[in-house]
Amino acid sequence: MLTNPKIDIKFPPKFRCIFQPARYKVFYGGRGSGKSHSVARYLVVRALQGPVRILCAREFQNSIQDSVHKLISDLIKGLGLSAQFEIQRSTIRCKPTGAEMMFAGIAQNIESIKSMEGIDIVWVEEAERVSNLSWDVLPPTIRKPGSEIILTFNPRFVTDPTYMRFIASCPPNTIREKVNYTENPYFPDVLKQEMEFTKSIDLQKYRHVWEGETRSFSDACIFGAKVVVEEFTVPDPRSIVFRYGADWGFAKDPTALVRCYVDEGDLFISHEAYGYGLDLKDIPALFRTIPGASRAKIWADCSRPETISFLTMPENGHFNIEGAPKWSGSVEDGIEFIRSFKRIVIHPRCKNLQYEATAYRYKVDAVTEEILPIPVDEHNHGFDALRYALNPLITRGCTIYDKEVLA
Repeated sequence: MLTNPKIDIKFPPKFRCIFQPARYKVFYGGRGSGKSHSVARYLVVRALQGPVRILCAREFQNSIQDSVHKLISDLIKGLGLSAQFEIQRSTIRCKPTGAEMMFAGIAQNIESIKSMEGIDIVWVEEAERVSNLSWDVLPPTIRKPGSEIILTFNPRFVTDPTYMRFIASCPPNTIREKVNYTENPYFPDVLKQEMEFTKSIDLQKYRHVWEGETRSFSDACIFGAKVVVEEFTVPDPRSIVFRYGADWGFAKDPTALVRCYVDEGDLFISHEAYGYGLDLKDIPALFRTIPGASRAKIWADCSRPETISFLTMPENGHFNIEGAPKWSGSVEDGIEFIRSFKRIVIHPRCKNLQYEATAYRYKVDAVTEEILPIPVDEHNHGFDALRYALNPLITRGCTIYDKEVLA
């Protein structure tokens, strides 16, 4: 509890660390933990203490109604502090100290945020939505000595930029607390009923929504729970067909080669080879790390005919490589074909494909969270190679016509 002669503001125990000095103050977890209300209380206290400039930000703010303006305004009124603050349409000002609270969407206002001077505190609400571009811009902009950046968010995916920057890793001078409803002494009964109902019908959803666990396989994940990572013994080569596919690297993207086969309706991926920043002369050695690649037919991305030509030359390995045909919708047809298998079994040695299986996903509308039927063109190099490997089995409209697949 924080007191002064005029106010008495309570904080859940997990949030008392917010008064400690730190560059980043990160509060994440499930619903009902009191994150937003506690940070709003903190900002009101700081405004009463001195002439701070506070920016309340989120990734997208189309209008003031999308911001935490109402939350803070209602808090001020509820605490009986209306006489201390001037609540304007788009700002809030503390009369005794001159402290000011501003509200902005980061994505739409990057240039204006860059020009802001003298910001003491930034509160990034719903920080799980913040993009890499916004994170690249915001922290360097907040450069006043002693300034702080506060994050509140409910985790979504392990690959989200905010999760990667602040949970998977952690910047120096950071206070970080995971808080859930179990640590909120003011958790309301109406939310408790919702929580218990969700827990009773969908335990996975409960853990994500109420306990702040990330989704390892979300609805947006392209291959989702189809993927299994397990050891397996490759059958006798005389009884199966090994298929090889290659995707060419460019700039920071890797060159990837995969070997797969189909057996009893399952797709098995036995080997992968990834190389970053390779010169043409380095590719043959990379490909030779995959058993049988020197002799087998390799289907590859047809957009690099010069690379294919180089690798087919006798002095460069004499690889049997052909460009896989493309057509309008070929990516989508390939994805649907791969999804048609009962399971996609990845050998544990294939670390890059394991990562891509969780990271390759459909585009999600940043505002509505609607999943769009548009594959995001990243974290897909191994799976692009897999599509090329399966090229002989795929036709337009994703019709399965190969007897091997139907077995």
